[in-house]
Amino acid sequence: MKLQQLRYLQAIARYNLNISEAADRLMTSQPGISKQIRLLEEELGVPLFQRNGKHLSGMTPVGRRILDYSDIILREVENIRAAAEEARDEQSGDLRIATTHAQARYILPPVVDAFKHRFPRVRVQLHQGTPRQIAEMLAHDEVDFIIGTEPLPAAGQVIMLPAYRWSHCVVVPRGHELAGEKALPLERLAEYPIVTYLDGFSGRTKMDADFRRAGLTPDIVLTAADADVIKTYVRHGMGVGIIARIALEPAHDDDLVAIDTQPPFSDNITRIGFRRGAWLRSYMFDFITLLAPHLTHEQVAHAAQDLDPEAVERLFADMEVPTGQPTFA
Repeated sequence: MKLQQLRYLQAIARYNLNISEAADRLMTSQPGISKQIRLLEEELGVPLFQRNGKHLSGMTPVGRRILDYSDIILREVENIRAAAEEARDEQSGDLRIATTHAQARYILPPVVDAFKHRFPRVRVQLHQGTPRQIAEMLAHDEVDFIIGTEPLPAAGQVIMLPAYRWSHCVVVPRGHELAGEKALPLERLAEYPIVTYLDGFSGRTKMDADFRRAGLTPDIVLTAADADVIKTYVRHGMGVGIIARIALEPAHDDDLVAIDTQPPFSDNITRIGFRRGAWLRSYMFDFITLLAPHLTHEQVAHAAQDLDPEAVERLFADMEVPTGQPTFA
């Protein structure tokens, strides 16, 4: 049995049993992958795939079990490599982060800047995507960390730690009839056309729940994935904006007014996550504490070593999560 055979098995499963696509992604040949899978099946003495002629139509039950084991084996191989790299040089390596637009645009720049100042020889890769896309990147070991707010698929395979707390606010142009409001009742807000986030982005789930609890159906006329677009259409008079307060930048948005609501929108917690059982290099611990200074090295290490999702959840259940982004001296 060869590690490469397990990688081929993993790729075929990932790309919907399409050997051609798996070969393209791995930059190898389709016949080469097919041959190695046949050799693996011969060595194990069991079929890993169901076949319809020359095409794969599904995985056998034992094939799915072996795929699960192969994921563990290949993850541990990467952990071995990471441990060896750290032993050779603790100050260099790669840090791969997947996140959504709001975090990449408004939160991470000062964090990454502080991290690069501390670890100038670590290469930082920043991938941006939807909550589902970043979860898939982590599941396929393409990144070390994900940072996001919305609930993530396959959360049981991921350690999610609370980074910071934030809330939504209403934004209108200066001179708008609501600009003088200090605490805008949700009932009155619902009377206006609203521009806000797409479903599944930047706390939209909680915001919708707040309106439902109040028995209201807001008139959402335009949605976008990021606050910059929302603010643009608010300026053009499309409607009243609802954005994450962290996305309001005084230096660039002095033509807009932020308004609180009554009752306030529910708080959201942005979390940083990594794969259960992953090896965290020392500079990765530092990145976490730069993003979330209330998390100690010991707490993160404890969470990383604990394979029980409920135990990890209990560890952080009563933690006081600070509001807003971290500051640096």
